[in-house]
Amino acid sequence: MSKTRILLAFLSIIILFQGFDAQAQEARKRWEMMNLIRREKLAIILPKAMRENNIDMWIIVNKSGHSDPLSEDVGAGRGSSLWSQGQFLSYTIFTDRGGERIERATLSGRRLNERGALRKLVAERDPKHIGVNMSDKIGQADGLSHTCYLALVKALGEKYAKRLVSAEKLVCEFRSQRVVSEIVAFANAGELTIEIAERALSNEVITPGVTTLADVAWWMKEQLVARGLSVGYNPPAVYMRAPIGKKIEGRQEISSNEHIIQRGEVIKMDWGVNMFNFSCDIKRIAYVLKEGETTLPLWLQNIFDEAVKVRKIIRKHIKPGRTAIETQELIYRKLEEAGFAAISEDNITDTKKTDVTVGMHSVGNQAHCVGPSIWEEKPLRSKLEIKPTNLFAFEFFTYTPVPELGGKKWRIGFEDDVIVTENGVEYLYPVISRILLIR
Repeated sequence: MSKTRILLAFLSIIILFQGFDAQAQEARKRWEMMNLIRREKLAIILPKAMRENNIDMWIIVNKSGHSDPLSEDVGAGRGSSLWSQGQFLSYTIFTDRGGERIERATLSGRRLNERGALRKLVAERDPKHIGVNMSDKIGQADGLSHTCYLALVKALGEKYAKRLVSAEKLVCEFRSQRVVSEIVAFANAGELTIEIAERALSNEVITPGVTTLADVAWWMKEQLVARGLSVGYNPPAVYMRAPIGKKIEGRQEISSNEHIIQRGEVIKMDWGVNMFNFSCDIKRIAYVLKEGETTLPLWLQNIFDEAVKVRKIIRKHIKPGRTAIETQELIYRKLEEAGFAAISEDNITDTKKTDVTVGMHSVGNQAHCVGPSIWEEKPLRSKLEIKPTNLFAFEFFTYTPVPELGGKKWRIGFEDDVIVTENGVEYLYPVISRILLIR
């Protein structure tokens, strides 16, 4: 082997190990960040959430192969097991004993039920209300399976089993109120989401007349694989929607399919990166220039400008201290006063006004997370109070009449992730400010 080939092989090995080292450093960085977030949440958010919801003990149950949705948030069930009825279970118990911090205990071991360890621990603390993750309306607060519930009732005994209550509001408060480390991590995930989205909606990925919507979606998925990330939409929603009353390939909307992108088409994207136990939810829009065009058509720019006006009105009237439904009613009233028509989703008016529907939902550990939601489709969450540090997907849709289409209305959606502070809505990263151009 020549000296040159030996040198090249040696350099390749160095580069390879540098790559492994970088991956190891990134893995450790993410692990340490999640540990920091857990510690801060348990120290700062949990005491307040338990006391506000009158729960003095919270028990999270995990079974081998069936983890509670809150496991990653609290670190429950890590490396511990309880043998019960032929299955591995773990109990993580949070108890409010009146101090500054909430006591935490994890029970494990195959003979715990026989020794009555859980019942003894609970009896020593004598809680009046024991919260467990059962909810008929909120999936993330419904992690306790029927068999785990039966095992828990048996382990507690009749006296304390009667004190079990749903922890759904506790879960909402714990997950939807954020510590600084969470906000930093979520903003980083948001920036990655936008970076990949805007590259996808460009000539780097799209060649008009060649590239399909599915091609764009799979390119985005490949980016996530390369970066060790996941996604809330599988594949990402890269879609096109026809004006009201018209069709694309016989449908109102097509998404991530084999449609070949053509000049003059408007492409929309709805997706989010999953990172650090967080899932973003954003939209972006692109227009494919026709031959000879250099700028956005005026009719499309007008639609975008209308949506910007709506965003300003909505942002102005979101403050902590009101419930989500009270906020929605206020926003709709202010939109009507400004000359827009507030509607239920897709209940389009036949007026010349721009119709608006608001679908703001909590975001965080999932693209549609627990917490207050300014959205009529979330009746339970709409009754929750908006509080500082709540994260929202700032989502709404406008339906603007287009003279060039005979007055038919065209729907456009804005969505970016924001945080509510004492000052109102604050952006976590630069929000959508233009329709992207594909040449």
